[in-house]
Amino acid sequence: MATTSRGRAQDRGKVAGGQDHEVKYEAKKEGVSKDTVKKAVKGAGNSRKKVEAEIRH
Repeated sequence: MATTSRGRAQDRGKVAGGQDHEVKYEAKKEGVSKDTVKKAVKGAGNSRKKVEAEIRH
């Protein structure tokens, strides 16, 4: 697993709903609004696969 400049482990399998850059990335990737991504994170949790499945559902 990759680490950040602060030495923390990154988990690319999760979407941090509170991080604007992650929400924008996922919204652009899926072709939806940032609000849609945030709602999907609230509904499905922060697993990237579950968020993407929630958006497509």
